[in-house]
Amino acid sequence: MTAGVGDLVELGLVESLARPGGNLTGFVASAPEIAAKRFQIMKEVKPQTERAAVLWNPRNLAPWREWNASKEFVTKANIAISLYDARNTVEGLNKALAEISQSAPDTLVVLNDPFMFNYRKVIVDAASRSRLPSIYGFREFVDEGGLISYGVSITDTYRRAAAYVDRILKGEKPADLPVQLPTKFELIVNLKTANAIGFSLPDSFLLRADQVVE
Repeated sequence: MTAGVGDLVELGLVESLARPGGNLTGFVASAPEIAAKRFQIMKEVKPQTERAAVLWNPRNLAPWREWNASKEFVTKANIAISLYDARNTVEGLNKALAEISQSAPDTLVVLNDPFMFNYRKVIVDAASRSRLPSIYGFREFVDEGGLISYGVSITDTYRRAAAYVDRILKGEKPADLPVQLPTKFELIVNLKTANAIGFSLPDSFLLRADQVVE
């Protein structure tokens, strides 16, 4: 059984969400359809946003799905986007972050990808040095000092997965257990980081957050 992963059907690991087949089922931590909400949030907290940098790894399908889901809002909001390719390497990531800093965009949006998640500390530190308001897909980025995250709760995904583990240990077959999609989404804000980079967040926005790190 898997938990905290991308679309198992898309990855070719199961036949369908409802009927996985084989010996694998699990809990998906990917919800590309909500990626546009991150752009919307950045426009809300910084209405004067006209240019946004998007950090992604196009060598993975997940960020492509997030970007495709975001295009309509970005167009309607008249936000000029510059895509920066991390190239799935530390060298590529550092180069992209340096280019973002030099271009001085209004905001930074990071698209979800395992590579980005693994190097989240590098990314949030670079954003802080550039005093760049940024948003991420998982709260773990905020735990490392990122400004805002909105997305699937990985913790909730693992909690729900524990019930499946129990059922499998009691004799149920993974093939008979439907793959589960995310059900909990959370907005996390790091007020400490906001103060450090000199960025003011609206009180109305802070009141909506599931958690404010102070």
